[in-house]
Amino acid sequence: MEGPTSHFYFSQRLRLHYVDWGNEGAEPLLLVHGGRDHCRNWDWVAQRLRDRYHIIAPDLRGHGDSAWAIGGGYDMGAYIYDIAQIVHQKGLAPVTIIAHSMGAGIALNYCGAYPDQVKKIVAIEGLGPSPAVMEEQAKRTVDQRLRDWIEDRRKNSGRSPRRYATLDEAYARMAEENPHLSPEQARHLTIYGAHQNEDGTYSWKFDNHSRWGMGGLSHADQHYLWSQITCPVLLMRGEESWASDPEADGRIKHFRNARLVNFEGAGHWVHHDQLESFMAEVEGFLAE
Repeated sequence: MEGPTSHFYFSQRLRLHYVDWGNEGAEPLLLVHGGRDHCRNWDWVAQRLRDRYHIIAPDLRGHGDSAWAIGGGYDMGAYIYDIAQIVHQKGLAPVTIIAHSMGAGIALNYCGAYPDQVKKIVAIEGLGPSPAVMEEQAKRTVDQRLRDWIEDRRKNSGRSPRRYATLDEAYARMAEENPHLSPEQARHLTIYGAHQNEDGTYSWKFDNHSRWGMGGLSHADQHYLWSQITCPVLLMRGEESWASDPEADGRIKHFRNARLVNFEGAGHWVHHDQLESFMAEVEGFLAE
């Protein structure tokens, strides 16, 4: 497929990558990927919308072709700052956003902090842990959580990126991770999501240390931010995903103007698993 052009911007002295699908002067549309993913995972969506929007898709810090944060600066505030910077530097406001998973969580929090900067948002499974999981987490005291966080980081510090002997081995792992992917999708995501090491092997581009920091926003803080969003919100979820239904668990009540669409035959990556149905819902929402 005819692809976008690559560019960079700076945020907290990090050189961060984004792709631009052209059509400058059209309404801006920001596509934000999820954890351990990359900006080219949006290519199929961008192809459908590039004639009507000026599409920019960033690689989050520690992902894709963006710089890794030395010292593990991957807390929620840092990610929100990066999004705020690309919107500010590129003059995208008021921007429409489509975001997935961790990226959707970041984008929703940004919308709550800067409601006047966002026109509409589509959030695919970006609400984080279910109320049941949050209840379990709340049983642990702050000192326990801090010790667990330190232990987790200590173990994680010794991890090395997994190496695959060939790109085909990495492709097989991608296909195994999401069985809904077509062979073409899995290969495309692998090509843009992996790099070749000096010894000829291949590894994923994301930083193994890109995990949430201890100083992130609380669940209550995020719920408050959601309540401050003034633009229309379209929440999306795959019925085969681990993510709980925000209508059934009550989390949709934190939004002023949100509706939910559940997709049959889709897991966590709705925009890959049910592209046609996904695009129909997105295009209808954007046209409202």
